[in-house]
Amino acid sequence: MNCRDCSYQPQILQVLAEHGDDYEAYESEEKLTWCTGCGNFGIQNALKRALTLEGFGPTDVLQCFDIGCNGNGSDKIHGYTLHGLHGRVLPIAAGAALANTKMKVVASAGDGATFSEGVNHLVHAIRNDYPLLFIIHNNENYGLTTGQPSATTREGFVMNAAPEGVTTGPLNPMELILSLKPTFAARTFSGMVDHMTEIFRAGLKHRGLAIVEVMQICTTYNPATSHEWFWQRIRTTDEIKRYDKTDLWQARRVAEDLEEHISLGILYQDETRPNFHERQQRDGAKTGLVEEVRHRKISKLMKAFE
Repeated sequence: MNCRDCSYQPQILQVLAEHGDDYEAYESEEKLTWCTGCGNFGIQNALKRALTLEGFGPTDVLQCFDIGCNGNGSDKIHGYTLHGLHGRVLPIAAGAALANTKMKVVASAGDGATFSEGVNHLVHAIRNDYPLLFIIHNNENYGLTTGQPSATTREGFVMNAAPEGVTTGPLNPMELILSLKPTFAARTFSGMVDHMTEIFRAGLKHRGLAIVEVMQICTTYNPATSHEWFWQRIRTTDEIKRYDKTDLWQARRVAEDLEEHISLGILYQDETRPNFHERQQRDGAKTGLVEEVRHRKISKLMKAFE
C-alpha cells in the first residue's frame, strides 16, 4: 500500500469494527469470480465501506449494474440490485432515483459501456444532473469480451481483438465529463481502497449526479497500465498547491495529464446548482412518483376505442 493511503487505514478500520454487523450485511453467499488481482475487489470493498459509514443499509440502496466485469458484481453484494442492458444503466438508475427519492441509487458501468454504447446517456445525465452516484470502472478495455479495445484503450497497445495494435488515440473520460459542466467529478484508483472509500462517501452525500472515475487495473487483458504503472504516476489533489475544486478551468487542466501526473480526488464540485428533481414544479405535490402508483380502472377509456 502506498504511504498516501496508509495513515487513514487504522482510523477507518476502527470505525468499521464498531459497525461490523452493518458492513457484513452487504456480504453475499455468491462466489467472487473476478480474475485474481482484479480492481473490482477493491472497488466493491470501498463501496461497502462507504455505504456502511454513511449509514445506508442494503435495503436503503438500489445498486444498478451495467454489462461487463463490473456487472458481474450484481449478485456479489447483498441488497437491491438491478442488472441492466449494455450502456443503459444511467436511464435505469435515473428513473429509479426520480421515482423514489427516499432510495439512494448507485450506478456502475465500465469504460466501454459508458463511452461507447451509452455515451449518449452519459451526456444527458450530466446535463440533467440526476441525484445519484455513478461509478465508472475504467480498466481501458472490454474485459468481459477478453481484451477488446474500448474508447479509453491506449494507442498502439496490442490486444486480443487488435492483434496489430490499437490505431486510434484514447478518449480522456474526465476531459469529456468536465466539458459538460457536471456538479461533481472525481477520480480515484482501484489500488487505494481508503481513498476510494472517501470519494464514494463524498459522492453519496452530493445532491446531484456524482461521477467517480475509478482508474482500474485489469490484470488479465491490460498489462499496459499495471498496478505498478499507476503507482509511479498518481497523485492526489492535496499534493497540488492551491488546488480549488470549485474552479472548473483548473479541474480541466489537471485532468488532461494521463501520462506523467494522474490526479486523483474531487476534481470539481458545484454545491450551489439545484439537481433535476429540485428544478421540477409539480403543483405543490408532496408525494413521490412511486407513492402515486395505484390501480386505475380504464374501462371508460377502452370504450372510447370501440
